[in-house]
Amino acid sequence: MTKRPIAAIILAAGKGTRMKSDLHKVLHPIARQPMLLHLIDSVATLKAERTVVVTGAGREQVEAAVAPLGIATALQAEQLGTGHAVLQARDALAGFDGDVLILYGDVPLVRAQTMQRMLDRLAAADAPAIVVLGFRPADPAAYGRVIADADGRIDRMVEYKDASDAERAVTLCNSGLMAVRAPDVFALLSRVGNDNAAGEYYLPDIVMLAAADGRGSAVIETDAAEVAGVNSRAELAAVDASWQAQRRAQAMADGATLIAPDTVWFAHDTVVGRDVVIEPNVFFGPGVTVADGAVIHAFCHVEGAIIGPGAEVGPFARLRPGAMMGEKSKVGNFVEMKKTVLGAGAKASHLTYLGDTEVGAGANIGAGTITCNYDGFFKYKTVIGAGAFIGSNSALVAPVTIGTGAIVAAGSVVTRDVEADALAVARGQQAARPGWAKRFRDAMTAKKNKQ
Repeated sequence: MTKRPIAAIILAAGKGTRMKSDLHKVLHPIARQPMLLHLIDSVATLKAERTVVVTGAGREQVEAAVAPLGIATALQAEQLGTGHAVLQARDALAGFDGDVLILYGDVPLVRAQTMQRMLDRLAAADAPAIVVLGFRPADPAAYGRVIADADGRIDRMVEYKDASDAERAVTLCNSGLMAVRAPDVFALLSRVGNDNAAGEYYLPDIVMLAAADGRGSAVIETDAAEVAGVNSRAELAAVDASWQAQRRAQAMADGATLIAPDTVWFAHDTVVGRDVVIEPNVFFGPGVTVADGAVIHAFCHVEGAIIGPGAEVGPFARLRPGAMMGEKSKVGNFVEMKKTVLGAGAKASHLTYLGDTEVGAGANIGAGTITCNYDGFFKYKTVIGAGAFIGSNSALVAPVTIGTGAIVAAGSVVTRDVEADALAVARGQQAARPGWAKRFRDAMTAKKNKQ
């Protein structure tokens, strides 16, 4: 393993016109996280000393996304090719004397392990000047080609536009990702010219410049899916699907049961325990933790929630940010929770909204119960004590506290606190008028017959 300091240059200057979006291309999400941040997270696991994002069109959006992470940016004001883009990071890496990874913000699925393999190859005994990450796509299309021997020693690299028919027949393609020592990268780039079909400064040219100095370079290979790029909405969907497939496989390998894996959608940070069962058509937003033994039934939407051991969710339930379910608690069909703690063994089995609520252990929330937490200006809290029973079709107008073991009669509108073990009845008095219904029907039928 290399011991040298690590820096990363991430290219994110492209306009992304094929996305047809006001949002910068590298900020479009994969698994509910901007693709650029996926890459930054992978770099962070390597404990990179410096990370520089090269921006261009839409720079303000990218700068705003990375500024909270303390990541430097460098501007490529004019789009003159990948070599020119990397050169813009020179000032940001002034004084850095380690190894540099060159990455692309729209190639988000590159794993930290693959980056480390590139660095390890750079540190190998034969001391290659540059390590290139290659891949073999099903359709090489217009990718640049890497011409190398069986041991990965590079003879030459050529852009598709400038390749001969024989070179285009080679299946080993250049992903664009590289590892190179900091003292070399900018010295080589300063010698790159633009005498090519596109009139651009190509980053791969540094391989041939190093070769002219008598220094060889090497290629290592990875799977094509890992270096899939995003230039359109369709490619974004394909890369997201690839990420999801890997995450589903990992969840099952870790001991979760997915009844219909292809219908479960994880966020980038979803945590799923052992012996969890997830039924079809479940969607996870960011910030969800599912503890061991929990069951999530079909057609649930879960975001920003903690689901405790053995808890049961759904079907057709929605857990919003701040929802916390205790051990063996339950929310059933058409229940919504927001910023609510449901105590151990507590139940809200159907047709209920719990917002800004604290529910004690073992409490039972009847069908159709609503905590009225918002007056149009402010939010207020409802507290329901342990073992309390809330009758069906009740409205609890916050701020209000229902005491431990209390019962709220069905159909009540509760506006004042209820003491422990008390019965609260807050509804109009029922009255019956014998024969009224028959007289009403007879009168209305007669009126209708006259028309």
